[in-house]
Amino acid sequence: MIKPGWLIVRPPTGTKFQVLRRALHDQGLNTVCQSANCPNVGDCWSRGTATIMIMGSVCTRNCRFCAVKKGKVGETLDPSEPERIAIAIKKVGLKHVVLTSVDRDDLIDGGAGHFADCITALKQLRENIIIEALIPDFSGNTRCLKKIIDVNPDIIGHNIETTREFQALARDRRAGYNLSLEVLGKIKKICPSIRTKSSLMLGLGETEEMVINTLHDLRNVGVDMITLGQYLRPTIHHLEVKMYLPPDKFSEYKKKAMDLGFLSVVSGPLVRSSYSPRF
Repeated sequence: MIKPGWLIVRPPTGTKFQVLRRALHDQGLNTVCQSANCPNVGDCWSRGTATIMIMGSVCTRNCRFCAVKKGKVGETLDPSEPERIAIAIKKVGLKHVVLTSVDRDDLIDGGAGHFADCITALKQLRENIIIEALIPDFSGNTRCLKKIIDVNPDIIGHNIETTREFQALARDRRAGYNLSLEVLGKIKKICPSIRTKSSLMLGLGETEEMVINTLHDLRNVGVDMITLGQYLRPTIHHLEVKMYLPPDKFSEYKKKAMDLGFLSVVSGPLVRSSYSPRF
């Protein structure tokens, strides 16, 4: 299937892009921007925005849409990673930082403690940074979720990824629609004041009714923010794109989501879960 013109992106350029790339490289940090082949890497990095991927570059889940490396066991956690992240962020002066991670089912707490340490290191900079934690499901473990909540990030996100009907096709068998809703609901129940966020990728063959039902389900567990974007196939070994939604369809979904009561909706073909935060 040929990509339409609205999905063409410009190559990475700009001074900020170079400064951020060097700062991240100097500290040996991973970004989901590169590991997941994000189409917005040039745009975001040129504007001095990036999503840091912690706990290594190997994911223990095998989702069929994702370009991140897979393995049964991840890399050894580096206790210096929180400090290295803080050094890099301070150097480039970012004001909104998204921390995300691979899934680490090989660790007792799924890496929740390490994730919390990385958030704490950023908060200790005391530079009025908005910290967004885009977390895995931690198998729904309340104790693990509480480790993240207790260090008080400004936003906690967890991606439901697709509609109920396409979960088994797209996601690892250990993930799931109900589990993701449970995680998002638990976060809100434990800390009602924290802003929660999720994301939907479109183009797997879902109908409008499926999308609207998913938006309803997310609102019913208190999700405040939602992003909707076009699924783009990373390689021929990943799930095929069944349809490319035009920009006006994303605008339509944005209006429907706002009508449901989401506080913030970012919806467009190139939107990703951590792209252009406007919260």
